Amino acid sequence: MNQLFADLHIHIGRDMYDKPVKITGAKQLTLTNILLESSRNKGIELIGIIDCHVPAVQEEIIRLINEGLAYELEEGGIRFERTTLILGSEIEVYDEHCQGPIHVLCFLPNLHAMEEFTAWLAKRMKNITLSSQRYYGTGKALQYKVKELGGLFIPAHIFTPFKSLYGKGVKHSLSEILDADLIDAMELGLSSDTMLADQISELHRYTFVTNSDAHSLAKIGREYQEMNMKEASFQELNLALHEVDGRRISRNFGMDPRLGKYHSTVCSQCFTPVSYSASTCPTCGSKKIIRGVIERIEELSDGVKPNRERPTYQYQVPLEYLPGLGPKTYQKLLKNFYTEMNIIHKATFEQLIEVIPDKLARSIVDMRKGNLFVRKGGGGRYGKILPEEL
Repeated sequence: MNQLFADLHIHIGRDMYDKPVKITGAKQLTLTNILLESSRNKGIELIGIIDCHVPAVQEEIIRLINEGLAYELEEGGIRFERTTLILGSEIEVYDEHCQGPIHVLCFLPNLHAMEEFTAWLAKRMKNITLSSQRYYGTGKALQYKVKELGGLFIPAHIFTPFKSLYGKGVKHSLSEILDADLIDAMELGLSSDTMLADQISELHRYTFVTNSDAHSLAKIGREYQEMNMKEASFQELNLALHEVDGRRISRNFGMDPRLGKYHSTVCSQCFTPVSYSASTCPTCGSKKIIRGVIERIEELSDGVKPNRERPTYQYQVPLEYLPGLGPKTYQKLLKNFYTEMNIIHKATFEQLIEVIPDKLARSIVDMRKGNLFVRKGGGGRYGKILPEEL
């Protein structure tokens, strides 16, 4: 088995005609730029681009194939240099059984299946050229179509207060809107981790994935996983998510949940922490209270412990989060160690101090061990890495 890194939730900002795909995505976040960044700078072998339902994105993939820069794998996926692209689509579901909209990730094995999916979605979606658009139908009907096309179905960032399975979609159980047997994994999101999610017993059966939800090139690999697979392909990803014949996720790498911008319940106007049941802020009187992930999980927790051993969940942050690590230092590190994955996982302290100051090298080593000081986030504002404990 090979140990490969995977980030399965990356958006496209602009298509090959410079038209927006993800409105909030950076203009530089094109399909080709994502592939180049993942292969050359990040060192991530498996990426899921979740706007591949867009016709212009499919055109760009076909152009890369025709130019000899990429090719389809028999086992599913598109190989570009050292990285395999898994074709995905993020979709907003809001059927009559939902308390509110939820986002889900749908992955398909090849271009033909994704083109079929696009044609099907176009009859149930107002604008097929944009990301994360509302699909008019039931969650279960969407699952059935994905499975008919040989795909994978993963609810996205399942605890965030907006547009997620537990944050907005259901009152008590995922079975209110989805077929539990047709879910291949659960994406935790930035404000939760394995230990928190496993407080909910209906999640014990699923593999947890940790992905960046990148809206810029720099955010690729903000969260990711290390996977034991024979090669980077769709088929191997499917086997790993279901832990077949030694394929599995060996480690999840994610930010400390306290860094997530929806971790705790706060007033979105003045960012004062408030109780989960509060209707108004005691400080400024605002009624704009954003419920925190930690409190929502406590509300859903049923006290049943999982009967399976989970992969290690290792707290980690992108290099750009570390105090004192600016663009020039980042480029110097890349010049010496080639990829972010090499810097984060392989470079020794002795090797690092030959390139950067001791203090910064120590920060990178401490980050590997999860030894970081954190100010928690909430209400739409990210937490912060502190240079020392306050």
